[in-house]
Amino acid sequence: MINDPLPRLDTNSQAWRALLPLCRLKKGEIWIDDQSGHRVGCLNASSAADIAKLMSGETATLAIHDPPYNLVAFDERPIEQYIDWCSQWISTTESVLAPNASLYVWLGADQNNHFQPLPEFMLMMRAFRFQTRSFITMRNQRGYGTQKNWMAVRQELLYYIRGNPPFNIDAEYTDIPKILRGYYKEVKGQMTENGQRGKSENIRAGNVWVDIQQVFYRMDENVSGCYAQKPLKSIERIVRASSNPGDWVLDFFAHSGTTLLAAERHQRRCATIDTDPVFCEIAIRRLEHFRQTGKLGWQNGNAFGQPRSSPLPAPVGEGPTHAPNSKRDARGEGRA
Repeated sequence: MINDPLPRLDTNSQAWRALLPLCRLKKGEIWIDDQSGHRVGCLNASSAADIAKLMSGETATLAIHDPPYNLVAFDERPIEQYIDWCSQWISTTESVLAPNASLYVWLGADQNNHFQPLPEFMLMMRAFRFQTRSFITMRNQRGYGTQKNWMAVRQELLYYIRGNPPFNIDAEYTDIPKILRGYYKEVKGQMTENGQRGKSENIRAGNVWVDIQQVFYRMDENVSGCYAQKPLKSIERIVRASSNPGDWVLDFFAHSGTTLLAAERHQRRCATIDTDPVFCEIAIRRLEHFRQTGKLGWQNGNAFGQPRSSPLPAPVGEGPTHAPNSKRDARGEGRA
């Protein structure tokens, strides 16, 4: 195993600056994949012009967003400003979704500060034309906490829809076998228990996910330098259940490129963005790495450890670069 990890790039400005010259995108530019048509943009999620440029008249069936939990442009802000920023990127999302579409938003709840920003975000969403569908919890295997509180091991996922979007029930059976016998019911004169009546030997995914492994450095899908990376299995579950092959899938916070990779593996087209050229580059390199090797990440290596073997497609548009500062919230900036 290669042992060459990157430090957290959201807090290590020196490492970030060293990688910036290796990035193919500048602010305002879009990389278009010449194989599957995926799009990766170094764009602003709250800019209607940027998102219109990204989609170029196309509409998406599914959006999966994992925003920073309380920071805008790399600085912590009062909750009112954070929610105002959220309303801007929800508005741009709404503008490029199909009439029948699904929206998933990962969002944290600070148990030491009135569970912000989760309740404020929920209330904000009432102003938009989305219907609440489910409140999903994904359980981490490891958590954080103190001796004076319950260990925090949950991640919250809000599921909204508009219209009548696809939901492919066959796509979201878990790896958990049906081992518990449930209630009995008479079917055609015979008493049967729930395991007999189900068409699968496995349990369907509910809105509490306990079967997904949290990403850590020894896993094949690990992308070092990225913080709070979402497991590929969680994003693939959403993609397979709430879209069909050929559909566009949106992700406004690309980070490690998990949504891009999930779309590639399941024949969807992904349009994803990040304001940071380094994370855009990591997402693109992860896709290229998968195509070249079949690997999902770099385990304990990194995206910049080996030279690219493929030529750089010409980006669309131009703009200035930026440098981050080290101020982050406890859950990290960027998530998928």
